Amino acid sequence: MQTYRLRVPLSEADVRRLRIGDLVYLDGRISTGRALVYQHVLEHGHEPPLDFAATCNVQMHSAPAGIEEAPGRYRISSIQATASFRYWKWVPAFVERYGIRAIIGKGGMDQRVYQEVFARTGTVFLTTVGYGIAALYGRGVKSVEAVHWQDVLGLPEAMWIIRVENFGPFIVDGDTTGASLAAGAIAAVNPNFAKAYAGLPQHILKRIGEITHSLEDEVIADDRLRPELLRPDKPK
Repeated sequence: MQTYRLRVPLSEADVRRLRIGDLVYLDGRISTGRALVYQHVLEHGHEPPLDFAATCNVQMHSAPAGIEEAPGRYRISSIQATASFRYWKWVPAFVERYGIRAIIGKGGMDQRVYQEVFARTGTVFLTTVGYGIAALYGRGVKSVEAVHWQDVLGLPEAMWIIRVENFGPFIVDGDTTGASLAAGAIAAVNPNFAKAYAGLPQHILKRIGEITHSLEDEVIADDRLRPELLRPDKPK
């Protein structure tokens, strides 16, 4: 395991030397993005107002704990990544179109994204370290340079452009060889889950998300939920 402090925008050489388990700290500018940003860009055709590849080619799956103190002036007190398996369907297209070198999230993504996309584009997946340290990451945020699409997407879901310093630590979960810490952990725990779930009725397995189900199976359904966003890589 190695520790790296890297400046954004990251070069391909920066990224290709990283291996799963390495620790990474970042300096420079990063952007945030979640489902609504991906939909706004990839599905609704709104081009981002900046050149990611040349300026801030690190994207964080996050809704920062931030406020608008005055018109156009923002402050972030803490920041933590959200579960990236919810966004992996959009990540390959976004990475390839805009030259993204690193995605920051948690929980990992389908290993095929690393093997079939990141290995080719020179991109890594960085995962946050545990829970309850959003304030620690917040100390690495030095300023908010811009918040784009706030009026359309809302403040939490908007795309934030953040200047960071010694921002981290992050663990390399997926590297450019296609390796994945999350995939290895799932393979290790799946036999235990199989034993624990043996004999459980179908409705229990559906309720805890271990088998695919339709929203009609839910006691309380939310029309905003989308079946295609159900996690495809949960341990079986």
